[in-house]
Amino acid sequence: MDSKPKIGIFVGSFDPYTIGHDSIVRRILPLFDRLVIGVGVNMQKKYRYSEEERIKAIGDLYADEPRISVKSYHDLAVDFAKREGAKYLIKGVRSVKDFEYEREQADINRQIGGIDTILLFADPGMASVSSSLVRELLHYGADASMFLPQRKTDHTK
Repeated sequence: MDSKPKIGIFVGSFDPYTIGHDSIVRRILPLFDRLVIGVGVNMQKKYRYSEEERIKAIGDLYADEPRISVKSYHDLAVDFAKREGAKYLIKGVRSVKDFEYEREQADINRQIGGIDTILLFADPGMASVSSSLVRELLHYGADASMFLPQRKTDHTK
């Protein structure tokens, strides 16, 4: 039996990190000893939030969960996964369109890096929630708080 810890990598740009992303993390966490949330940075892409802001927001959300760490990466997800010692990439799927894209990515990631991908379907109530939708709402000054995870606080202290 393999005694190495099971490490999963959940990757995305997370600009911003939504309740859909949080749902995937909370549902997948029981399968792993350690989960690394990888904040992807592509210098050709324009982000609403800086790399540091995204890492801090996600890190604050899981501050009480020692199995979760948040790191950025500037290269291929498979290379990031290898550096972290992970054998699995985790991706959320909201639609058939997402599924086809993620299936193609999974095939390539397995071929070039030997990394398997676990696809987790979005909760039906969150299938329409996307970072781009939230960015658009924020751009126009709309309240998007219902789509952004809130850190749970302990009211017993």
